[in-house]
Amino acid sequence: MDIISFLPPLQAGLNLTAAVLIIAAFVFVRRQNTWAHKACMVAALVVSSLFLASYLYYHNQVGYVPFKGEGLIRPVYFTVLFSHILLAIVVVPMILVTVGAAIMDRVKLHQRLTHWTLPVWLYVSVTGVLIYLFGFHLYP
Repeated sequence: MDIISFLPPLQAGLNLTAAVLIIAAFVFVRRQNTWAHKACMVAALVVSSLFLASYLYYHNQVGYVPFKGEGLIRPVYFTVLFSHILLAIVVVPMILVTVGAAIMDRVKLHQRLTHWTLPVWLYVSVTGVLIYLFGFHLYP
């Protein structure tokens, strides 16, 4: 298996890992385990950064990958894809500002920002896995 064909499943795994880490971080902060919360969030940042780097490399090498599904699934797929792409663009600065507030120990601001950042980041991570499944397994 060459590196290019290995990247889509790796990217799906990274997205899934990011989603699990985000949920775990949420659970930890609710249980007031700030050390575990921070560890999960740092790991989610690393995993999401690895995803982004591999995604950019993959599409630089491969270009556009057409979706082969037909019928009703096409508008469903493209709706999910469009919302995923739009929110993936928006979530990067959201994450950076939210993390910046945490690093600067601006806890109240960090908490307010997470009410928006967490669901968007989680949505992007989960829909990334769905897009992979649609494009590479359900309608290859």
